[in-house]
Amino acid sequence: MQKTTVLITGGTGFIGANLARRLVQDGRDVHVVTTLHGNRDILGDIADLVTLHIHDGSSEGMKDLVGTVKPAVVFHLASLFLSEHSTEQIEPLIRSNLLFGTQLVDAMAACGSGLLVNTGTSWEHYRGMAYSPVNLYAATKQAFEAILQYYVEARELRVVTLKLFDTYGANDPRAKLFTLLRRVAEQGMPLAMSPGEQLIDLVHVDDVVEAFCLAAGRLLEGAVTGHERYAVSSGAPLPLRELVALYGRVIGKDLPIEWGGRPYRQREVMVPWSSGRPLPGWQPQVGLEEGIRRMESTGSF
Repeated sequence: MQKTTVLITGGTGFIGANLARRLVQDGRDVHVVTTLHGNRDILGDIADLVTLHIHDGSSEGMKDLVGTVKPAVVFHLASLFLSEHSTEQIEPLIRSNLLFGTQLVDAMAACGSGLLVNTGTSWEHYRGMAYSPVNLYAATKQAFEAILQYYVEARELRVVTLKLFDTYGANDPRAKLFTLLRRVAEQGMPLAMSPGEQLIDLVHVDDVVEAFCLAAGRLLEGAVTGHERYAVSSGAPLPLRELVALYGRVIGKDLPIEWGGRPYRQREVMVPWSSGRPLPGWQPQVGLEEGIRRMESTGSF
């Protein structure tokens, strides 16, 4: 990537903030779209080095925003993730994962910004199917890709979608697996978990960020003519039981896990999707044990 202006949606989320930090370090002019409720604190030491834009929720507001920034490439990471949804969460899912994204790409087309790195999910491929959503969240991600097809064909948008698996790293504020295990280790309170036979595919956030940068490079170099899709996978999933045991060994504690204390959730992913194309030039560099050591050495959570 040359000296470029970039726009990141979801830049106040875990992966987006790490991507923003990398792009700032690389000398890019980084702009972040957020809302009034965005967690700007996660940007930490780079908060004054990026330009924040508050989206008012309207299509015209998004068009004005993109027209002002004039990004060479857009990274779309913003989404609402729900492993299981309730009735009242349907509208927020649609607004966040379909309406917002459509406003974004329509504004890009109107303003002549035609390069997009989109974020998908391996959960669009339950039991390895070409398309079978694990949950409504995954269905909205696929629905947005269908919307993208119009903009690719009719408005000459060029897109790389990166389908992510589970991600982790230091200073992760999300209520993910390692957050729970850390709490168990600190408090010594037993944690009821499923029988633990499902395979978990974890990719360190530094490797995920590298994938986003490489995808943007493909777009800027003109290597993409339509919509390319790639899987960002460790290629080495572990059973949950083994993953928990590894975490315990790294931190030097036995974790009081009650295996089988709760059932598998509906449409539990027992074996991760493995048929995705690898992103050219990318492979994970941070092994799981090393990644856990890095994460825990920060002492931030």
